[in-house]
Amino acid sequence: MCGIAGEITYGRKPDLDALERMSRCLEPRGPDGSGIWQDGNIAFAHRRLAIIDLSQAGAQPFVDEETGLSIVFNGCIYNYPKLREELISRGHSFRSHSDTEVILKAYREWGESFVDRLIGMFAFALTEIGSGRVLLGRDRLGIKPLYYAQVDGGLRFASTLPALLQAGGVDTRIDPEALHSYMTFHSVVPAPRTILTGVRKLPPATLKWIEPDGRSQEKLYWEASFTRREEYAGWSEEDWQDAVLEALRVAVRRRLVADVPVGCLLSGGLDSSLIVGLLAEEGQHGLNTFSIGFEAAGGEEGDEFRYSDIIAEHYGTSHHQIRIDTARMLPALDDAIGAMAEPMVSHDAVAFYLLSQEVAKHVKVVQSGQGADEVFAGYHWYPPMHAAGSDLDEAVARYRGAFFDRSHEEMAQLVTAPALAAADVSGEFVRAHFARAGAQTGVDRALRLDTTVMLVDDPVKRVDNMTMAHGLEARVPFLDHELVELAAACPPELKTAQEGKGVLKEAARKVIPAAVIDRPKGYFPVPALKHLQGPYLEMVREAVIGPAAQERKLFEPRAVQALLEAPNDNLTPLRGNRLWQIGLLQLWLDKHGITGAAA
Repeated sequence: MCGIAGEITYGRKPDLDALERMSRCLEPRGPDGSGIWQDGNIAFAHRRLAIIDLSQAGAQPFVDEETGLSIVFNGCIYNYPKLREELISRGHSFRSHSDTEVILKAYREWGESFVDRLIGMFAFALTEIGSGRVLLGRDRLGIKPLYYAQVDGGLRFASTLPALLQAGGVDTRIDPEALHSYMTFHSVVPAPRTILTGVRKLPPATLKWIEPDGRSQEKLYWEASFTRREEYAGWSEEDWQDAVLEALRVAVRRRLVADVPVGCLLSGGLDSSLIVGLLAEEGQHGLNTFSIGFEAAGGEEGDEFRYSDIIAEHYGTSHHQIRIDTARMLPALDDAIGAMAEPMVSHDAVAFYLLSQEVAKHVKVVQSGQGADEVFAGYHWYPPMHAAGSDLDEAVARYRGAFFDRSHEEMAQLVTAPALAAADVSGEFVRAHFARAGAQTGVDRALRLDTTVMLVDDPVKRVDNMTMAHGLEARVPFLDHELVELAAACPPELKTAQEGKGVLKEAARKVIPAAVIDRPKGYFPVPALKHLQGPYLEMVREAVIGPAAQERKLFEPRAVQALLEAPNDNLTPLRGNRLWQIGLLQLWLDKHGITGAAA
C-alpha cells in the first residue's frame, strides 16, 4: 500500500518540482520511503508503506533493466508467491521478493492480459522504457484509487485528487454533472468524473494506454455477471451457504500475506465478526482487534461495544476499545476532510479517520468488513426490489425512491442556474446501468450498480482515504473478485432473505456466535454529525454562508437559509442530514483552496 504519482509529457520535459509536490502530499500514504524516477518524457514518484519485502530491494519506482520496464504500484497482489513461482519456471529471474517485481515480469510474459491473473487490490502506472508507452491500471472493484488530469503539455496522475492540486495547472471549476450526482445520488460521483472539471478518475477494472503523442485508449478487462449460471442450477440453499463460506475463507486467507502482523477492524456486526472468526480458524490467536465509539447525541447511541466485546471475548483477541468524546472529534473533523480525495458526505469518514489513527499505533495492516452489504444485499432497499421483477421502469423508480437524496426538480430549487446540470444526469445514469445486459432482476440490477459504482465511490473510497491518512493498509475480503462473482450468481431471494444477507447469515452460523448474527442491523454511528447542534452547526453555518461559498455561487441563498433554520428537520430517504451534505462540500472545497464556480 503506497502513494503513486507521475507525469507524462508531450514535447516538453516533466516538471519534477510539480512531481515532488505531489509526492509530499502523498507522504501519509507511504511514510516508509520515497523515490522519483525519470526517463525522457515520463517521470514517476512513489511513497512507500513497507508491507512485503521490507528491504530496499522492494523500493519504488521499480526499474527492471532486464525487461525494459518501470512501474509505480499501490496495493497488494495476494497471489504473488504463486505467480512468482510460475514466472521462474518460465525463465524469469528476480532480485527482490516484492509483488511489485512480479507485476513487471508478468506483464513481460503475458502482455496486458496479465491483469487477469492478478488477485488483489491495485493501481499502477507501468511504462515500456524503449517505446515511451504508459499503461495505467486499476483493480476490478476499484479498491485502490487513481486520479488523472490533463495539464498544459501533458497528463499527470496520482493516488489522490489533492495531490494533483498540489502540482498546479488543474481546472478547478465545479463540474455541474458531478455536482448533480453528489447532491442526488447520495454523494456518489461515478467514474470517470470527479467534482472538479479538470480531474478524472480511472474506472475500476480498466486499463488505460497512453501513447507518446498523447493519444489514449481504455479497455474494461473484467465484469461480473449478475445472472443465474448453469453450473449452479442444481444447488440447494445449503450448497450456496457452503460455497459462500469457503470462498470467504479463501479470501481471508489470501489477505494474510504480509511481512508484518495483520489485525482486524471489529464493529461487532456480522461482517467483521465473521472475518475475525475465520482469522481465528487460520490460527491467528491473540489477534489485534479494534472498535470505536462516540458520545450519544440527539437520543442516538454512539457505540456498539456490547457486540464487539462478544466476539473479542469468544476468540480471545487483543481487543482495543477506542472511545472518542466530542472535544476530540471536532478538531479531527478538519483533518478528516483534508484526507478526503473527494467530498464524502458519510459521517462514517471521521469515525474511520480516528479509528485508523489509533490502529496505526499497533499494526500496519488490517482486514475490514466493507463490501458485504453491497455484495450480499444487506441494505433495506434490496428486498422491495423483488416486486419490480424484470420491469425496468419499476426497478428504477423503486431504487430512486429508496436511495436518491432528492429529485431533479428539487435540485433546480436548490442549485443556482450556472451550477445546475442540463438534465437529470444521475437518473439517466441509473436507468442506463439498469438497462445493460448481465442483470436479470430488479435486485440483480441494484446489486450490480451498488457493487460496481456506489461501493467504489462511497464505502471503499472512505476506507482507503481514512486508513491511508495514517499509513494503514486496509484489506477487504468481501471484495475478493472470485467471491463477488459467486455472490453475483447467487439467486437474489437467498441474499435478501432474513431482511438481507440471508445466505451469508446462514453461512456465518457455522463459525460465529448467533448473538451477533441475529442482532438488529447496526452501522458506524457518529451522532453529532447527524444531529447538528452547537459547534458542529456553527462550523457548517460558517461554511455554507461564508465568503468562499458566496463567491462560488453553487446554491440558492434562500434554500440554504431554510436548511439553516431547521438544521435537523430535513433528512434524506437514507436519513442523512441535507444541511450536512451541503456543508461538507463547502468545507472540502475550503480545505483544498478551491474557489472556482461551476464550469
